[in-house]
Amino acid sequence: MHIPSATYRVQFNSSFMFKDARAIAEYLADLGISHLYASPIFQARTGSPHGYDVVDPNRLNPELGSTAEFEELAGTLRDRSIGWLQDIVPNHMAFAFENRWLMNILEDGPSSPFYDFFDILWDHPYANLKGKLLAPFLGGRFAECRRRGEIRLGYDAEGFHVSYYELKLPIKSASYVRLLSPLYKDMQSRLDEENLDDISFFECLDVIEALSVRDNGIDPKDRQEKITEVKSTLWNLYRRNSAIRQGIDRMALLNGDRDNLDRLLSDQFFRLSFWQTSADEINYRRFFDINELISVRQNKMEVFAQTHSLIFSLVDRGIVDGLRIDHIDGLSDPLQYLRNLRNASPNAYIVAEKILEAQEMLSETWPIQGTTGYDFGSWLNGLFCREENEDRFRTIYSRFAGATDSFESIVYAAKRRILETVFAGDLDNLARAVKKISVQTADGVDLSLKRLKEALAELSSRFPVYRTYIDKEGGGAADRKYIGAAIELSAMHRPYLQDEFLFLQKLLNGELGLDDAHLQAIDRFQLLTAPLMAKGFEDTALYVYGRLLSLNEVGGDPARFGCSVEAFHDFISRRMKPFPHTMNGTGTHDSKRGEDVRARLDVLSELPDAWEENLSRWNRLNRGRKTRIEGKRFPDRNEEYFLYQTLIGAFPFDESELPNFTDRMKAYVIKAAREAKVYTSWLRPDQTHEAAISGFVEKMLNPSEKNRFMAEFRDFHEKVAAYGIFNSLSQALIKLTVPGVPDVYQGAELFDFSLVDPDNRRPVDFQSRIALLDEIDERLKNDRPGLIGSLVDTRTNGRIKFFLLALSLRARNRHLPLFQDGAYTPLIVEGLRKENLVVFARSFEDSWSITIAPRFLTKLIPPDALPFGREVWQDTAVLLPTHARCSWRDIFTGRVIPAGDAICVGDVLDSFPVSLLIGEK
Repeated sequence: MHIPSATYRVQFNSSFMFKDARAIAEYLADLGISHLYASPIFQARTGSPHGYDVVDPNRLNPELGSTAEFEELAGTLRDRSIGWLQDIVPNHMAFAFENRWLMNILEDGPSSPFYDFFDILWDHPYANLKGKLLAPFLGGRFAECRRRGEIRLGYDAEGFHVSYYELKLPIKSASYVRLLSPLYKDMQSRLDEENLDDISFFECLDVIEALSVRDNGIDPKDRQEKITEVKSTLWNLYRRNSAIRQGIDRMALLNGDRDNLDRLLSDQFFRLSFWQTSADEINYRRFFDINELISVRQNKMEVFAQTHSLIFSLVDRGIVDGLRIDHIDGLSDPLQYLRNLRNASPNAYIVAEKILEAQEMLSETWPIQGTTGYDFGSWLNGLFCREENEDRFRTIYSRFAGATDSFESIVYAAKRRILETVFAGDLDNLARAVKKISVQTADGVDLSLKRLKEALAELSSRFPVYRTYIDKEGGGAADRKYIGAAIELSAMHRPYLQDEFLFLQKLLNGELGLDDAHLQAIDRFQLLTAPLMAKGFEDTALYVYGRLLSLNEVGGDPARFGCSVEAFHDFISRRMKPFPHTMNGTGTHDSKRGEDVRARLDVLSELPDAWEENLSRWNRLNRGRKTRIEGKRFPDRNEEYFLYQTLIGAFPFDESELPNFTDRMKAYVIKAAREAKVYTSWLRPDQTHEAAISGFVEKMLNPSEKNRFMAEFRDFHEKVAAYGIFNSLSQALIKLTVPGVPDVYQGAELFDFSLVDPDNRRPVDFQSRIALLDEIDERLKNDRPGLIGSLVDTRTNGRIKFFLLALSLRARNRHLPLFQDGAYTPLIVEGLRKENLVVFARSFEDSWSITIAPRFLTKLIPPDALPFGREVWQDTAVLLPTHARCSWRDIFTGRVIPAGDAICVGDVLDSFPVSLLIGEK
């Protein structure tokens, strides 16, 4: 297995293609990256900006380049000894005409070889969904769209279809006989037996009619080939035979015949509906609440094999040697899926996108190397948040924003609202599955569907983790613990549902049985709690609760105000034993804000008094910029609090970026408001409110000299940002040297002050980074002290972070066994400033390293000073293990520290903000 030393995440799309990745291969190798970490590269919907809406997992995305360009990229990476970690999307595919498998189901129904590929409830209790797939993509009620002539029958090379603007769905094959019968009769009346086109046309209809007979014994694949051949023949006839073309074109008359069009549509394997219908009635499982993404049944081996054909080929060929599994919690049986994946790719490095709660650990039964690192990022960020100021911040937030609700109560309320407005149909399906089981047991026979549904709603809304993993083998102690905790909490709030909760506890623990019916019900519950947590926690509560936004992150917990150094060391040590090569991430395409935004915002936790003082002053200065709507001023105080933090975190050092930054902020505040779902939302946008908050941003950021807010904001921002730089450097060094595989998100070699997607997918200027690396390498040869002095003096441009990253990655590669397999030892720090340091050692055989990373500098130095020398660090020293008696070389400054019992921090941190010492015998 090729364990990465470090990965570099790139976002492929039409603006960054295979040829572009090839152009930076040498740069990545020189930087010290061992693996390209690629976003999905498989055929996605046309114009996809991210690749997660796959339509064919067995074809490369042509928008990323040709097959030849892909092979050239693979060859170039191989020549540079760079591996390939590929992001794959097993959970879902796009609900789109380009998805050939899904469209084949709509054409051929149960006769399709792909009929069981997608998670569709064909036997739905509603008559208008039985045997049909809901297609909730209309912009209004069906009758309104039909009346306006927006739903139209059409014909092209793919055959007959129904279109609604860009939406296109195929008419089922059996309907061809009905559609073409008028033309058939017309041609019969003037049959020319010597006309080959006429004969071909009749033969086509005869074949379709024969294939339309249910249970005709024809192999599904043979049937598919025949239908494809018939459709091709009909299209050729249409193009060359004017009589046939005119006859088929007359089918367009159906668009003006509502009754006949209705009859045609009612006979299809899909049901067109208003997109909002999916909230209440749904018979397919989606990715979260996205109607355009339909879940795939990876628990079926034939589906698993067919959807992984290309990726396994790339693994077998040695092009891909690592896999990143997107949204593992969306799969019906994650453990079995991972076992299948491991069996097919025994030597692949595999990590899963699994979001863990604070004390939740990844199951050791999973045959993978670990997670993508959300958990690590949360614990790392906690190191730079002042725990002792939690109560002070609670008071500040409450005073300014009027916020009194706990984060837990906000999450619960958000989940209940999401359940009622987005997942009501999924809850109905779950309740009916549970009711089928309850009537067969003595404990559940008297439990009504209504009360079971209410109990399930309460239980899922109070579930403490994304999901459990009960399967045919049962569940583990952790599963039972989470179920028990949720049952206890739910029963406390809904005591009148005690019987229902006790029944559900037995069912979900597998005590009532683990046959197909029971597992289906358990499965539906597990597949509801995961997206409910994602939508309620990640995509709602994190935009409502804003005490300190650096904590509002995927995998984080805003209710946990920082963590101690000891708690961080404990987390790393606990994780290291089962998953020594898990990924360490500080930024992803799903992050709510860039890693350096969080590092900067953490500084606020050290400055509660200054923060509160500035909040009050800014509120007074900006009061006149608010918009009055129905007697209230907007943005409201909570939105305003949220906004000021966002400005502090993301405001650029370079003033020339201000116009672009203003546009970015205006887009961001609208997205944040829609996610919060308080005054506006994606479902029901309130343009008046959105205009008010975006207008507030524009007026607030006006660079005019008369804008007193900007002058005062800049003063405080400069102070916070100055300390934030040192937080950024410390968190980068810790990430690069603790156990695990560090990941660098595209562009984050320099400071990353991006906001949530799509802001974090902006193009990266690689040419400037390539030039910067060349410059650093040249100056390292000739003038290391001068280079370091220059980097420190101009630290706001981010070059200092780039320098730290490059030298640390190269040190990892030179001492790979040490950093990949070495022990992790927290070191004792003594002296006046011991609380201001995170220090640990790595050791492997006779090799040693020591990481020294400062924190909480606001009480040590003024904002324009540097944390250097004994004057700052006083008597603070790192005590060395007795078996680590060697001299030490700092990889940044080159300084050598002689062997001894302790290292004086002021001597090490005398010209560079952090230190990575390598032992030299």
